[in-house]
Amino acid sequence: MTADYHSHKPVIEAASIIEDAKSFFELMKRNGVAGFDLAPGTVEILASWDRPNASPALTSVSETLEDIHAELGDCSRCKLHRGRNHIVFGAGASSARLVFVGEGPGAEEDRQGLPFVGAAGDLLTSIIGAMKLSRETVYICNIVKCRPPNNRNPEAEEITTCIPFLKRQLRAIKPEFIVTLGKVAAHSLLNSDTFISRLRGRFHDWEGIPVMPTYHPAYLLRSPERKRDVWEDMKQVMQRMGIPLT
Repeated sequence: MTADYHSHKPVIEAASIIEDAKSFFELMKRNGVAGFDLAPGTVEILASWDRPNASPALTSVSETLEDIHAELGDCSRCKLHRGRNHIVFGAGASSARLVFVGEGPGAEEDRQGLPFVGAAGDLLTSIIGAMKLSRETVYICNIVKCRPPNNRNPEAEEITTCIPFLKRQLRAIKPEFIVTLGKVAAHSLLNSDTFISRLRGRFHDWEGIPVMPTYHPAYLLRSPERKRDVWEDMKQVMQRMGIPLT
């Protein structure tokens, strides 16, 4: 009995591994993952983990925003590129303590190639100023980098294609805090489908970074009564950042 057990153990273990792998990939598929980052830098980092004397530079992600922007290039990875004027990569401090993440560029952002420069952008600038910060000291970017037609929400395939670049931006910046603006940004980054009204008002986590979801400035233009909620959210961020409220 003992011999038979040991002779079949590798088969049993292999079957278990296969089942675990299938379950993992099914979960990833349900969560909208369509592939994995196989950029040359990533492959080299992963390969270095097997080398006993691997260079420290290869065992940590050290790419810059400029590296990511260069790899993004004149992107045509999803259909959004067909109607855009400019890619809106992001703007602000490359070592910002705080990053704001929106859903995607609007008409004015597409025209200028800069994030949050329309009416909603003016409101975001006011919010940042009220926090005793400036657009130059924070970083502002979006889930997708090309304008969706008629300002519709980005589709799942578009988000899946573009969000790896956002995540690489966040890893390059290494912010202390992230604020997501609107449900699309919150749902995409936090992998959640909870109503934004229930997500906002408390911190969540993305790769060890506290994330505060709040309403999108464009929504505040339509529903100004929600400005108070956003300010309460930003006061929590200020407190965690050590910024005096008065």
